[in-house]
Amino acid sequence: MDTKSVVEAYLATWNAEGEQRAKLLAGHWAPDVTYTDPLAEVTGHAGLAALIDGVHGQFPGFVFTSVGEPDAHHGQLRFRWGLGPEGAEPVVIGFDVLVLDGGGRIRDVRGFLDKVPAGA
Repeated sequence: MDTKSVVEAYLATWNAEGEQRAKLLAGHWAPDVTYTDPLAEVTGHAGLAALIDGVHGQFPGFVFTSVGEPDAHHGQLRFRWGLGPEGAEPVVIGFDVLVLDGGGRIRDVRGFLDKVPAGA
């Protein structure tokens, strides 16, 4: 498992829209993926795409970036991410654990929020 590639595909999916996002979902995420964090619980590509659209609507123009180095073992990995204006300090910081399927696609995400602005 190439940990950095998985994280890059994950963040690219969260930053993408439309057809580009659909291609990333098809290539890097299991069709029955589950995603759970303190604010959401969704299943499948359509559920995840709707969640991502909601985040884009709440934080227009913001981008997801990697914070620190990812860590991985036994088909799972963890990493921190930031969300904020491109090139600026992240406004939101989170920590996600990904579990991969046998083909290396993301099949389960457990997300945690470490830093959230008031009112978000």
